[in-house]
Amino acid sequence: MEDLYIVEEDRNDLEQERYTLAIERIREIAKEAVCGARLQKYFNNMAAFVLFLDEAWNVVESGRLRQMTLEELQAFNGKLYEDILPAHYEVSYANPAYAVNCLGESIGRMLSFLYAELRSMIPAAFEQNRFAMVIRMELLLEVYQACLCAAQEEADTAAGEEAFPDPEELRQILYWYVSDYYEPESCEKIAQIVCPEKDFALRIVMDSDLTDLRYLYYYGEYVTENELRTAAHLCEMPEEKIALMADTYTEGYRIGFEMGNKDISIKKTVNVRYCLGFERMIRRAVENFDRIGLQSTIYRSGTNIFQGRSVNKNGYFGANPNKQFDYDHREDLALVLDKLLVERRLECMRGAFEQYKEQAKVHGGPAVLEIFGEKPFVPETKDAACRLSEKQQKLSVEYASRAGAMQNEYIPGEERSFTIIAFPVPDIGAQYEEIFDDIVRINTLDYKLYQGIQQKIIDVLDQGVTVVVKGCGANRTDLRIRLHELKDPDKETNFENCVADVNIPVGEVFTSPVLAGTDGILHVTRVFLNELEYKDIWLEFADGMIADYGCANFPSEEENRKYIKDNVLFHHDTLPLGEFAIGTNTTAYVTARRYGIEDKMPILIAEKTGPHFAVGDTCYSHAENVRVYNQDGKEIIAKDNEVSILRDTDISKAYFQCHTDITIPYDELGELSVQTKDGDKIPIIRDGRFVLEGCEELNRAFVL
Repeated sequence: MEDLYIVEEDRNDLEQERYTLAIERIREIAKEAVCGARLQKYFNNMAAFVLFLDEAWNVVESGRLRQMTLEELQAFNGKLYEDILPAHYEVSYANPAYAVNCLGESIGRMLSFLYAELRSMIPAAFEQNRFAMVIRMELLLEVYQACLCAAQEEADTAAGEEAFPDPEELRQILYWYVSDYYEPESCEKIAQIVCPEKDFALRIVMDSDLTDLRYLYYYGEYVTENELRTAAHLCEMPEEKIALMADTYTEGYRIGFEMGNKDISIKKTVNVRYCLGFERMIRRAVENFDRIGLQSTIYRSGTNIFQGRSVNKNGYFGANPNKQFDYDHREDLALVLDKLLVERRLECMRGAFEQYKEQAKVHGGPAVLEIFGEKPFVPETKDAACRLSEKQQKLSVEYASRAGAMQNEYIPGEERSFTIIAFPVPDIGAQYEEIFDDIVRINTLDYKLYQGIQQKIIDVLDQGVTVVVKGCGANRTDLRIRLHELKDPDKETNFENCVADVNIPVGEVFTSPVLAGTDGILHVTRVFLNELEYKDIWLEFADGMIADYGCANFPSEEENRKYIKDNVLFHHDTLPLGEFAIGTNTTAYVTARRYGIEDKMPILIAEKTGPHFAVGDTCYSHAENVRVYNQDGKEIIAKDNEVSILRDTDISKAYFQCHTDITIPYDELGELSVQTKDGDKIPIIRDGRFVLEGCEELNRAFVL
């Protein structure tokens, strides 16, 4: 133990020395005028930003952060993020379009990426992660030195024009930065997922006075009125309502293990994900998890090249200062991605899992609190932003497949579970408090009532060979979904009777269709998927695989197809129809219509408001061999399709590491019926209303 302490002490001393040398050198940048005017302006800007983060480090380290008033914290927080706010983004080097305009195409893209990477030092300063600070400061200095050398060579030849370094030289600097530091960054990421002692956020949740809203600024995340009003609203709630919200969330997680026939007693940790402002509920949830033997791990949503940036946040997070910034930088890896780097990333990932394999084995999976109600985001596609080439897209798909398989080795899918719940934020509108109360009601509906009604639907579906789904009005959907054959209908079923467990709220029955014989067009006039809007999106299926697709977001067909391939197919050439489901939560549908918030509902709730179709992996991905039963004792046999079954022969072809739900709302639904082996057609929904006997209760919401 003493030797380990010495090693740790030496490492800290070395990091401190590297930090001191780097910050001293960065202070000198503004005093120099060696580079040409355009590059010097850029580096002066970067140096000023890093020096401000050094100041932030000292504010946190000294304890001054927690002595600030709310007004002082707000000003400090605003200064951290002001450069990428929409009001300033057009003239920010974080905007690749501006950087390219100022510095040229190749250099501009790389230096915009560099600034985006430097911005990930914000969480490092608040978490007091000196290593994360140092490696990015040294990267800045290495790039600056390359520019100095280019300027010196130009001065020696007296050419007279501003000198820029060789783009390949800069790319190599970025490449080796990414390659060299994947190992420690991978270890840090895995540790945050499975190790409770990585408790930076947990301590804020559990130790802060949550009635003092200053605590929201201790994370280093961007904070707006959304987070402040959410926290204030939860502070005003009676303890019983907080308990109801948290208990629904944690009990859903527990029931998920039970319904999935998985043993929760062998698990020791759960990964809690949430948005700032919900700490009062999260504290109660952490206490609930403790009582069932699970310690909570909490990690920050990705902010750098190693974790990946995305508009869709995954972890804990504050307000997004500018979703366009995340969208612009989501494929920055294109600057360096090649086959060797894929192998390097996988090697580092395995090393990290090996280091924490004991903790990984007892990790139970995520418990996710999502938010909705933010202003819809319609991205701008920029030529200046980095984009993966076709070859890199294939490498990205290969990496995702192999990384997913590797994670399943260490955190087996057949042993883990999850739960997801969603609540609105104040941006949803003037009736925020009423909407919030209605969502709490929807999230806690009587699952026994729905369980019984849904069983009647399943009993009819199990008589079928195919399900027919057709749109009405402007909706052009015309689909035939092939069902698995039940060999013993008295003991087997195709559909899971889903109540409030892993996907809260209640309200769906779902299956994994047979791909062969599943054909037709899925069309929705408007939908939001992973926070991105799609207008008139359509997917054509042939034998269950996407054969063609399009939307009406952009003027050209090429742009529309690229938008879908990047953000729905995730660079795959095609995807299977992994899930077909019928949403039964008419209460959620009517509530959304009453408040006019249909476009803001999260997919978690939206998928319960009509039939929905998921492209990608099945709902049973990596857990197909676990035997699962409905409440009536029948075993669910439709867990595989012709693609997922390939896991037995070539696992690289079995999974896609994505699952995107697309819902047809009731008012766009003309028909949903079952065709039996004898050729009979049994209607379940007609013109947006349930017509199957025993489902009358579901239509009450439409007339209340």
